[in-house]
Amino acid sequence: MRDRFATGVVCVLTALLAALLTGCTQSAAGGENDKGPAAASSVATSATRASGFGAVFLAVDECSSFGKTSFTEVPCSGERAAARVVARHDGTTADGPPCPATTDFVLHISEQSQISDEDGDGAVPQGYACMRNLQPPHPGDPGGGGGPRTIVGDCVYGSGSGQVRETACDGKGARKPQYKVMKAVASRSRCPLSTALYVQLGGPQPVGCARPL
Repeated sequence: MRDRFATGVVCVLTALLAALLTGCTQSAAGGENDKGPAAASSVATSATRASGFGAVFLAVDECSSFGKTSFTEVPCSGERAAARVVARHDGTTADGPPCPATTDFVLHISEQSQISDEDGDGAVPQGYACMRNLQPPHPGDPGGGGGPRTIVGDCVYGSGSGQVRETACDGKGARKPQYKVMKAVASRSRCPLSTALYVQLGGPQPVGCARPL
């Protein structure tokens, strides 16, 4: 969403004994100091062109405010900026390309139609933005305990029914790590003999070879 601006005009004053007119302008309420975030479901609806932002809503290298369920596109140099877009794709995460390995979180953008939008065609397509925090922590880093992808260097614990979940390798997460992914390979047969657990990673090397901790 772009912050909206309104401009008010102060009345014209007529000076005594002269026909001198003086005018000035000032910013009305709103703008960059408006702290109110937009709901995630309405982010695409309210995305409009604004000076200082790119032509595409949350394009690569643009920034979002704090929040994963509600967020606003903001200047990366501003104090409200929390994360930067490292990849942007149309469609859904299930159908589109995976985010980069060290993505911290994903913002989902709803498809909406409107009069003014990112490219002027009257519609904002459904899509998703892969985000990287501007400041630590980075849960998407190896061993960080989060992020949308499990990668080499991450730790997991058994969650039952043959499933595993990621947790921080330093043991500071809600659950203690039980295994660490040491290698990514094309098939299980390529894992080292020390492998105790196979973790589904996706991508061109979809098998993670994990050893116990």
